[in-house]
Amino acid sequence: MARGCRPGCIENQDLMSTPLNAPLRRIAHLDMDAFYASVELLRYPQLKGLPVVIGGGRRAQNDDLQAAQDERAPHSIPVADFPRLKDYSGRGVITTATYAARQFGVGSAMGLMKAARLCPQAILLPVDFAAYRHYSRTFKDIILDIAPLMEDRGIDEVYIDFTQVPGGQREGGRVLARLIQKAIYDATALTCSVGVAPNKLLAKMASEFNKPNGIAIVFEDDLEGRFWPLACRKINGIGPKADEKLQQLGIHTIGELAQKDVGWLIDHFGQKTGAWMFDAAHGIDCRPVVLESEPVSISRETTFERDLHAVRDRAELGAIFTRLCEQVAQDLQRKGYVGKTIGIKLRFDDFKSVTRDLTLPDHTFDAATIRHHAGLCLKRIALQQKLRLLGVRVGSLMTAAEHHLWRQHEAPLQQVQTAMDLET
Repeated sequence: MARGCRPGCIENQDLMSTPLNAPLRRIAHLDMDAFYASVELLRYPQLKGLPVVIGGGRRAQNDDLQAAQDERAPHSIPVADFPRLKDYSGRGVITTATYAARQFGVGSAMGLMKAARLCPQAILLPVDFAAYRHYSRTFKDIILDIAPLMEDRGIDEVYIDFTQVPGGQREGGRVLARLIQKAIYDATALTCSVGVAPNKLLAKMASEFNKPNGIAIVFEDDLEGRFWPLACRKINGIGPKADEKLQQLGIHTIGELAQKDVGWLIDHFGQKTGAWMFDAAHGIDCRPVVLESEPVSISRETTFERDLHAVRDRAELGAIFTRLCEQVAQDLQRKGYVGKTIGIKLRFDDFKSVTRDLTLPDHTFDAATIRHHAGLCLKRIALQQKLRLLGVRVGSLMTAAEHHLWRQHEAPLQQVQTAMDLET
């Protein structure tokens, strides 16, 4: 059986129909090392080797840092002038942290107040998404020039199909991975880690083996020795709840999971999840590298530094609401999409969440239109409780080009049909 696919898998059938001497499937997962933090260290090289945390909302200390940066070059700002985590108060969370900060147990999605107890001396920097998007586009363009079969998985990671790329089979993919690493570093001074394997599942896990700035090459024969000793949580897709249930059932490692019969797993986790767990434990993953994927929706949300009341904090909430709508509109325009389903998300102070949405007669990327209809959604929710999170979403997307064609051809036909229906 081969190359990481089970019998009956479409991709496996395609491989079986190809000549026996067809190249081995080589899929790479490339993950930028501590991406946001690394970008910040390009701006502030004096912070290299120090514990640095990125996250939280805008603060007065950020304004002071920006003022200092306006007066002198960022690299010349003394380390003592940077805000420290111990001085933070609020409910913000960490977006990322340098490896020096992670040694204290600080990590992504952790509350900043908790992180301050673990590493009070850490330097706290604000998030700068404009800079991160710039470097994200840069490293992805470099990859596409070398290996054009790339799947974009977010701002700091991609999958790449090495199989047919010149040099993609040399040393199992190590030569090409090293070339990409060097090209990215030469252009950006940023490092990345690469895992190359028979499929996406194993490649993503392998990219964690030698972080930072490492390369890991694995084959199917490595499954038992390199993957089975790992904790089940190392499988992308097994979250905290599933892992807790597995541990309650006496399953702690991937190897222990692999020893379970597929029927037993289905009995305990359901048909779909149980079958997937069985495949994952045996290193089976038939997913192709997807070159283009259309987003289902585009959204923005924010967690407040303090709980806000709909009446007493009406002005502040209104300003945040408007800003979120404007940001969504800008995202739509930048990415070339329009949408017709407008939705909102609220999370109250008791952590309960509620959503509302409505569908427009036509697509839009206009900020005022989004704001108006998001406001109508908001009126459908009782707002007696304080709020800790607010989000705005636009769905039912189509590209602006498709919408232009639709307005030229399909919309007039619909108007004629509507008129005929009214006459009858």
